[in-house]
Amino acid sequence: MEHIHVIGGGLAGLTAAITAAESGARTTLYEGHRAIGGRARTADGPYRVNEGPHALYRHGPHAAWLARRGLLGPLVSVPPRAGLGFRFRRAGALRRTPPAALLRLARRSPGSAPVDSGFLGWATGQVGAAGARAAAHFAAAALFHHDPGALSARFVQERLVRLASLPPEARYPVGGWGPLAERLAGHARALGVAVETGARVDTRTLGELARTGPVVVATSLAAARTLLGDPSLTWDSGRTVLVDLAVRTRRGDAFVVSDLDAPGWLERFTAQDPGLAPAGEQLLQGQFPIGPDARRAEGVARADALLDLGFPGWRERTTWRAEALADGRTGAVDRPGTTWRDRPSVVRGDDVFLAGDQVAAPGLLSEVSFTSGLEAALLAVKAAARRSATGRGSGPATGVDLKRT
Repeated sequence: MEHIHVIGGGLAGLTAAITAAESGARTTLYEGHRAIGGRARTADGPYRVNEGPHALYRHGPHAAWLARRGLLGPLVSVPPRAGLGFRFRRAGALRRTPPAALLRLARRSPGSAPVDSGFLGWATGQVGAAGARAAAHFAAAALFHHDPGALSARFVQERLVRLASLPPEARYPVGGWGPLAERLAGHARALGVAVETGARVDTRTLGELARTGPVVVATSLAAARTLLGDPSLTWDSGRTVLVDLAVRTRRGDAFVVSDLDAPGWLERFTAQDPGLAPAGEQLLQGQFPIGPDARRAEGVARADALLDLGFPGWRERTTWRAEALADGRTGAVDRPGTTWRDRPSVVRGDDVFLAGDQVAAPGLLSEVSFTSGLEAALLAVKAAARRSATGRGSGPATGVDLKRT
């Protein structure tokens, strides 16, 4: 079988490389950075933060695929005691319970929500305007978008149901997502995948690789658009201020503060994984979506307001803080009249395949990267078998001049 090339070493690329190697293909993965993982990288200590809040969801396909290969590693769920610290901002005040209308809506089947309508309009007809707005803002934790109510009702409802499920679907890899990415990379190498880090692929070298076998492009959609020279590779995403904060431990701090007045979410990740911060400190991670013309300071101000409510005295207790703006890097969102099937296709022609979190594949958040990586790899394997059978393109992938960082 011919060589299969995977460009990008994030979750999509690692999934694709493992799948191709398991199918018997000779596989090389090219990662432009020195470290594997993409947006699944975890910072070195003492504060082990990811690029934004991360979780695996029990009912998703990714967790089951990892478990079958012994790659899931130790996971922690939300401790029952921590669950008692769930708080909601409603009408500017901190509450212990969400509106009953939100809970009623979260029990509605996703199939009952129309694809062609906006979520806010449909939900208002179900539970009233106040409950619909609260539900839209609550669902923003799985959307990273400043206006969830304007998105497809089916798209938002699917995420609302999973986010509000009891017991919670979310589980967390111990030590952050970095160790999970390292396990994936180690498994890929054990299967014979050649993992090349610090290796950037440009348009010219992509053409050289494509002559020796199928290519899976598992980068961000913006990077794929440039690499493939295809301006059609666009899709809506979010624009989100990410806030990471370490504070000295204080009895009575909230576990989660969900902003129901505006999209925003703040979570104390050391409640389930104390090793993410030094002893005596708590690690908080939050995301605050902002509009396309808003300044980062707007999201930061909303984060501080939520901190004031859920973590009294946090300013005097802060030991470390970091902020970032994630623009177009938080996965796909579907407008009314669209579904995941309308996103850029995995199949790009000439035995080039696309994977990532904004590609035409189902799933919640990182599950889109996984399902698209799996599909892209299986299609690449079929293409490689066809090329081998017809004698098309049999040269070895040696002597390719990759740019090194």
